[in-house]
Amino acid sequence: MTQPSPGTRIDIVSDAICPWCYIGKRQLERALARLGAEGLSFSVRWNPFQLNPDMPPEGVARAAYRAAKFGSAERSAALDARVSEAAAGVGLAFALDRQARTPNTIAAHRLIRWAFLQGGPAVQDAAMEAVFHAYFVAGRDTGDAGVLADCAAEAGLDRAAAASFLASDAEADAVRAADAEARASGVSGVPSFFLDGYFLFSGAVPAEQMEAVFRQARGILLQRAA
Repeated sequence: MTQPSPGTRIDIVSDAICPWCYIGKRQLERALARLGAEGLSFSVRWNPFQLNPDMPPEGVARAAYRAAKFGSAERSAALDARVSEAAAGVGLAFALDRQARTPNTIAAHRLIRWAFLQGGPAVQDAAMEAVFHAYFVAGRDTGDAGVLADCAAEAGLDRAAAASFLASDAEADAVRAADAEARASGVSGVPSFFLDGYFLFSGAVPAEQMEAVFRQARGILLQRAA
């Protein structure tokens, strides 16, 4: 089997309800498009992290939860306005006022992992996009199995097969283990980006910065492999 070239695998540690992860996805897409124009290609994989690991399985009412988490409804609204402005800057129309619940994200992470097992990085990326869009743009509850099955269908997967998978506990232990592994490796904030297992940076940094870091890191890895 042909081994991938050094410096080509990007791993992103993220949560399905992290707005900066969706913004970071857009920045990454811009960076990869520029690098692709130079003939540099990468394979992207999404890895789980729970911002709220103690979230009840059914989730909680978003308004009350965020008011308690951030100290007040006004503080929560200010943070929503800030992140919505940042999202608009990369072409995303967040509708955070439509979000009724903050979900537990284990099921979403299970679906994203299953999508990779079904179709590899491209299908996983499409599933990640569908989940992000459902939550941040459509304001849907991505803790709901029916919503996640819809996301699977939008990613080109069989909806009935996705619904059957989500009705089980398959891959739940793998998701929790991957989350624990990320924390053990030092990840404390998301999105966090790795190249061939080497940590590069955290945050939804501008595409130009991503582009420069990936180019430099790839060059270093190629030199080491020579």
